[in-house]
Amino acid sequence: MILLDSVTKKYPGDDEPALDSVSLHIEPNEFVFLVGKSGAGKSTLMKMITKEEIPDSGKIIIGGIDLDYVKKRDIPGYRRRLGVVFQDFKLLPRRTVYENVAFALEIAGMSGKEIRKTVPKVLELVDLLDQAKKFPDQLSGGQQQRVSIARSVARQPKILIADEPTANLDKLTTEEIIGLLKKINDFGTTILVTTHNENIVNTLKKRVVTLKDGKIVNDQKNHGIYELNEAVASEHRVQTPGHALKNKKKVI
Repeated sequence: MILLDSVTKKYPGDDEPALDSVSLHIEPNEFVFLVGKSGAGKSTLMKMITKEEIPDSGKIIIGGIDLDYVKKRDIPGYRRRLGVVFQDFKLLPRRTVYENVAFALEIAGMSGKEIRKTVPKVLELVDLLDQAKKFPDQLSGGQQQRVSIARSVARQPKILIADEPTANLDKLTTEEIIGLLKKINDFGTTILVTTHNENIVNTLKKRVVTLKDGKIVNDQKNHGIYELNEAVASEHRVQTPGHALKNKKKVI
């Protein structure tokens, strides 16, 4: 579902690469936490998946699509296949909750009839159907993040990536958002979450991938805990698919 093979990225002016020969394989329906200190390479890895950045070397295949063969004009279409949740919500302030979700579907080319059928179901999923006519500034931070999640899953993407989705939320709201992501995962969506929140990682006990200085130093496949010290990386298993990458070309 998500496949990175020996991916390296170095930004101009930096002494060390942001990602240094990173290999990672995430299976369909997995829930994975990506952890590490600031500057470890988490955001760069996310940008590789969304094709905001291009690797200097290595191979990236997302949902069967080889990103080497996604042309610049096709990047918006590719990104619409993914669900993306940000820590700052990125809602349209002059559109209601309903309109924010509907707008994402309009861009995807969904008909008005389909939109009217889909939006209420998605808002019900995130428990915001009764807030449909409100504007973002009338909502709490947690409610705004739920709108962001609703917008991201409205097209039923196979992959949802969330970059620090609880960074600006209190403890109770954080638990609600993570519970919602877990529910979405239970429906069959692959989830990748970057976070600095030790509590939610240790509570869910999902797969935990730890980055340090642009390298994966720990990959706890089961019952993972928040641990930034590579000295305990006895479970480290970096997936290098090798021959699985051959002839896996697909153009959107």
